[in-house]
Amino acid sequence: MQVQYSWAHFQMLKSPTSTSFFTFSKHSQKGSDSSSRRTHRRINNNYPSFMATISTQNVPVSSSHDDGSTQITHQPLQVTSLHILFLGLNTCPFYSIEVVFEAAIQAIKDEKNQYAPGYGVPDFNEAIAARFKKDTGLVIDPKKEITVTSGCTEAIAATMLGLINPGDEVILFAPFYDSYETTLSMAGAEIKCITWRPTDFSVPLEELKSTISKNTLVILINTPHNPTGKMFTRDELGAIASPCIENDVLVFTDEVYDKLAFDMDHISMASLPGMYERTETMNSSLTGWKIGWAIAPPHLTWGVRQAHSFLTFATSTPMQWAAMVALRTPDSYFDELKRDYMVKKEILVEGLKDVGFEVFPSRGTYFVLVDHTPFGLENDISFCEYLIKEVGVVAIPTSVFYLNPEDGKSLVRFTFCKDEESLRCAVERMKEKLKKK
Repeated sequence: MQVQYSWAHFQMLKSPTSTSFFTFSKHSQKGSDSSSRRTHRRINNNYPSFMATISTQNVPVSSSHDDGSTQITHQPLQVTSLHILFLGLNTCPFYSIEVVFEAAIQAIKDEKNQYAPGYGVPDFNEAIAARFKKDTGLVIDPKKEITVTSGCTEAIAATMLGLINPGDEVILFAPFYDSYETTLSMAGAEIKCITWRPTDFSVPLEELKSTISKNTLVILINTPHNPTGKMFTRDELGAIASPCIENDVLVFTDEVYDKLAFDMDHISMASLPGMYERTETMNSSLTGWKIGWAIAPPHLTWGVRQAHSFLTFATSTPMQWAAMVALRTPDSYFDELKRDYMVKKEILVEGLKDVGFEVFPSRGTYFVLVDHTPFGLENDISFCEYLIKEVGVVAIPTSVFYLNPEDGKSLVRFTFCKDEESLRCAVERMKEKLKKK
């Protein structure tokens, strides 16, 4: 039997078709004609979606559109081994906390299975507030400043749809988690992008200052960062905060990997002087359980909750009770988790260097970016397809994380949140089958 691995192409025409739920301060007085502000960037048809599928059937990959046009896609790759090593997506081995499993089971047995309050189970919100105080020193109101969501991805969607109006200007740093661009496009935002460059992916502060305009509503950051593993330094955060305060700009910050900070301490933007009132912080707990949250002052929380009400309304009740227990886990658990990930990280990073990649520093998350060009493939898509077909290892092409896919064509992303045997096996396969050109 052969396995087919298909990159499903996608093409999106983005234009705002609906208004946002929330109108904010200086950006509220906008004309009704948003046509001049529409985002009409069409995704380069040579670059597929990173949503790949495996099939054992020979299904043609093509589609027809209502206008009669046909979308041409790559043919499925024929992979001769069923044992594919996935070092692309973050399918984490679950670090067993029996007390958390027991809490979920007990909540179900106790029939805590009806709709939770839209903003979250009160005890869970209190646990989130306690953890946020411990991590940042900030005291927040669990009832008025926390919204529990179905994973951080829903927190992102509710934030974009609830706080952004068509035409509002949002600054992104590329590369970025692909959900940002999608949800911003749904909200009709005008996206301005600042691209980081290897090797350190530092923030070009002068470019940032010149990019901020009177129309800028939000700067969106992610620390620790997917896909680079970068962590924002205190100096970088301060340099972003200053023009935000001066120009009345908000910050949306995705801190979902805050417990996976290896080389430096994680710093939350909300903890900087003068920033809590203009910052919305997104996070989550328990990968795969889809329990996330958004923390913001009441005037921002209102908008997030309006969108949340029409996205999911409420999040799984028994899982919130279990996540409450997880948040109260002693710091020793997270210390052990990081030590374990550091071992895995060293296996992968040193292995990739031995294979011949240029490996860029990863200071947080479980992702590592590398330059694949020593092996002579045309771009990141070609390299990842070759890696699947000829080596049996899956990585993620990073062009999907850029507004301009060309900016990411030399890079691919690996992840080390796998068992050590799989990491070593993947490295050995690449050593054997990848040759520099």
